[in-house]
Amino acid sequence: MNIVVLVKQVPDTGAERTLSEADHTLDREDAELVLDEINERAAEEALRLKETADAHVTVVSMGPESALDAIRKVLAMGADRGIHIRDDRLRGADVVTTAKVLAAAVRTVPDVDLVLAGDASTDGGASAVPAVVADLLGLPQVTHVRELDVHADRVRAERQTGNGEATLDAPLPALVSVTEKINEPRYPSFKGIMAAKKKPVQTVDLDDLFPGTAGFPATRTRVVEAVPRPPRTAGTRITDDGSAGRHLAAYLIAQKLL
Repeated sequence: MNIVVLVKQVPDTGAERTLSEADHTLDREDAELVLDEINERAAEEALRLKETADAHVTVVSMGPESALDAIRKVLAMGADRGIHIRDDRLRGADVVTTAKVLAAAVRTVPDVDLVLAGDASTDGGASAVPAVVADLLGLPQVTHVRELDVHADRVRAERQTGNGEATLDAPLPALVSVTEKINEPRYPSFKGIMAAKKKPVQTVDLDDLFPGTAGFPATRTRVVEAVPRPPRTAGTRITDDGSAGRHLAAYLIAQKLL
């Protein structure tokens, strides 16, 4: 079985983050960057399948030079090889461009049986890239998975969203995106960290993924304006002396909430 895991390097949600004054994007020079925690769970699920189904795991990430650290961590966990998509033309890429590039990278892996990803990145939260990648690859998509079973060329998954729970079934090859409830990722061992240094990582750019084209039409997001979060202010206290309802209604009307 050939498994591809899509991962992303993101700012640590527990660390201080600032925006660049030039374009209002994340100041990556000062940010602490880590492997996205939900992607890490997708990688863990791939490695569990590798242990039970004799799978080969390829980890794919799109990003600047620092994104190689995210790939190396998954290799240290036990993945077999990496593909690093690195191209300055992809800076600020939107959901559609990101999905097109990731799908092109997946196509370079022969005979893919399963693509695994997190259901949403902690920095973007669009929760759309896996579905678009599946559509571009012509694969059935099984999203928001909290429990996964792969058996007899099919995937069976327990899915949970805000609207309820469902059991999904699809033939392989397929794309599965997981939630934070799927598993607890392992820590890379010292042996795994040392072994990761020798595992192959292929670096590709847009010209490699889209050969023979006049230029890949990358679409981007742009932050027009950003302002600091206003400081917290004291709330309005209403003493219930029989007129609390009228005071509350007046407040809501003043705030244009009624």
